[in-house]
Amino acid sequence: MDAMNELFYRDPYAKEFDATVVSCKEGKDGYEVVLEDTAFYPEGGGQPADHGLLNSSHVTHVKRSGQDIIHICDAPLETGRLVHGKIDWDRRFDNMQNHSAEHIFSGLINKKYGFDNVGFHMDDDVVTVDFNGELTDEQVSEIEKATVQAIANNEEVKIFFPSSEELHELQYRSKKELSGNVRIVEAGSSDRCACCGTHVRRTGEIGAFKVLESGKHRGGTRVLIAAGQRALNDYAKKITQTKEVSKLLSAKPNEIAKAVSKLLADDLEKQALSDRRTKKYFEMVARSTQAEGNLVLIFEDELTPFELKRFAGILKEQFPTSAIAVLSQAKSDKPVFNYVLALDPQKAPEISKSLNKGLCGRGGGRDGLIQGSYQTDKETIEKTLRERLSS
Repeated sequence: MDAMNELFYRDPYAKEFDATVVSCKEGKDGYEVVLEDTAFYPEGGGQPADHGLLNSSHVTHVKRSGQDIIHICDAPLETGRLVHGKIDWDRRFDNMQNHSAEHIFSGLINKKYGFDNVGFHMDDDVVTVDFNGELTDEQVSEIEKATVQAIANNEEVKIFFPSSEELHELQYRSKKELSGNVRIVEAGSSDRCACCGTHVRRTGEIGAFKVLESGKHRGGTRVLIAAGQRALNDYAKKITQTKEVSKLLSAKPNEIAKAVSKLLADDLEKQALSDRRTKKYFEMVARSTQAEGNLVLIFEDELTPFELKRFAGILKEQFPTSAIAVLSQAKSDKPVFNYVLALDPQKAPEISKSLNKGLCGRGGGRDGLIQGSYQTDKETIEKTLRERLSS
């Protein structure tokens, strides 16, 4: 086959074809089949490979190796025999729609802001595009609207191979300097770009288009887009999610943001009330606690690391000259206790290191406040802390 002249280039709308098997050998991922010609697009340029059938053998991947197109199949095919190929057209057309949409979107950004597309990848659900400049949400939205309009204009998508002289004079997008047999894809008035992928004939065939997400990425901007059925699928998912959230909040779909804001405000109020009650409980326990020698040791159920620290601080105010140890068992299959120690700042580092070693612990801190966990049973922890801290 001649590179850039395969059937998938000559007629990207070819869904079925017949071709002779040139070779077939077993590889690590399946049987590697080469045909005299093919409608199967090989992975490349950010566009995924086609899938489909060669007779009854499933084509799971397609790649280019030199001048050959390698079809990875799950069953062998006889060399010299004519086979019937059938590509997964839904997958192919979806890739064509999204690839063409990406060209328009990237071309319009380049024209408007001068930023280059420096990264492009097509997944099954989204297309990820990276630009070498920062775009605001407003700017991305502006280009999204311009892309939708370019699609609605239903302009022709032209593909041509300029001569060396024409290429030298031609203004087009490319990630690198090109020469020789260069394939140019011109998406109406929106973009002109060197590309080896398959595309729709007219922009109107792209259908729906949506920016799903955008944000800063490595000094530039990463944008996730979807076109055609992908965009409709994403919209359907969001509608489903909106309906489910609407039911959970007992709010109309267009009022869920307001309902969530109220829910969060109520939660903050409840959390503040809970914090006040917890503090009162800690103060009450501190007043009723007595030191054992120079140690105040307390085990309390279901305390968070923050609550442990807060409790230790209250106890330290009540017993300023004593060593404080507050522990709470963590949720784990193994015996693990989170702890906070409030110790003499001068002795704390040495004591903490010794306790961690003896109790399979880890943690640290400063100014006498040590926080971490011990991985051993409660009895061993109590015995060790009393021996080490009570005197």
